[in-house]
Amino acid sequence: MEPLVVEPAAPSPAGNPSSEGPSAGVGTGVRTSPRRRRGPGPFVLIVLPGLVTLTGALAFVALSGIPGTDQSQEPGPSQSSDSNVDGSYVPWLRRATTDCPGVTPALLAAHIDQLSGWQGDTASLTERGIARFTDADWKTWGRDEDGNGSSSPGDAVDAIMALGRKDCSLAKEVTALRTKGTVNGDIADLTLAAYRTGTDQVKEAGKVPASARTFVADVKKRLPRYDALVRQNPEQESGRAPGALLTPPVTVLTVTSPFGSRTHPLTGVTKLHTGVDFGAPRGAQVSAARAGRVEFAGMTRAYGNRVVIDHGTVDGKRLETTYSHLAVLQVSAGQNVSVGQPVGLVGSTGLSTGPHLHFEVIFDGQYMDPVAWLNSGG
Repeated sequence: MEPLVVEPAAPSPAGNPSSEGPSAGVGTGVRTSPRRRRGPGPFVLIVLPGLVTLTGALAFVALSGIPGTDQSQEPGPSQSSDSNVDGSYVPWLRRATTDCPGVTPALLAAHIDQLSGWQGDTASLTERGIARFTDADWKTWGRDEDGNGSSSPGDAVDAIMALGRKDCSLAKEVTALRTKGTVNGDIADLTLAAYRTGTDQVKEAGKVPASARTFVADVKKRLPRYDALVRQNPEQESGRAPGALLTPPVTVLTVTSPFGSRTHPLTGVTKLHTGVDFGAPRGAQVSAARAGRVEFAGMTRAYGNRVVIDHGTVDGKRLETTYSHLAVLQVSAGQNVSVGQPVGLVGSTGLSTGPHLHFEVIFDGQYMDPVAWLNSGG
């Protein structure tokens, strides 16, 4: 029902109520022009309801946040950092924890995640790289692992291996204490606690000290994602350390561009660098890293002169190596080669900025970090 509207109006000439309609009134003797009540305009019917709805929605978002988004400022244990890590690190994580009781590749990865979220940048003036090493600690644990000519906590491979050495040393210390009955608990937990507080505090507490419990718990929360990452790497099932499988393809292993994500110097595209670049003079000898059969030998647009060798299977998985940007090919497709046999000469054919060998390892269809597969001989 509409509200009753009373307006001043004049009587009809005969003194009777006007028959002109509801806009004619009664009372003053002054005749007014007929007026019609206007209904709600477009603003009321269309714009105003929309404004009310929008205002309510904005208020809800301000109070509760946008559904499906994370409002936190820092990554917590439930947030995945393994998007920053790809399979290129798994061989190094495994190598760093070889023969290390209680410390697995996944645990080492989770430890790094807890320390830095796998981010090398830090505002700290004393701790550097993904493993947050101090200069003093780096002098003890750091080495040049990837053969690029320098040992640096800012180098991810060097840092992984250094933290692995440190964690494994702590694991041996707490294992000895547990063997003597001085401490009780899981070796992994005790190792992380020793990293956090020092072995002496673990020994004094006889277990994980209270001051290290939160740190240990936070690292363990991250374990499942890295267990999954390691499982995805086919090396895990083989149980084989990659370091003894291949002989270096060039005499001097000078890494000019490592395996992993990078921006291509010519195309400007950022993607996985599927192999490792070894700097070498033009014409240097390139040799087969393992006996096998030449699958391809020819010119390609990006890789220039390229050789692909099929080495058969290792633990049921196919192993291949590739040799690219060669100046000269010394083998042909279908040819069988022995380890160390010449396959070509270093060049700069294809998309290349200078003489070097682009060397790849493909295991079970996946690109692997070649340096982790090369033995120290050759």
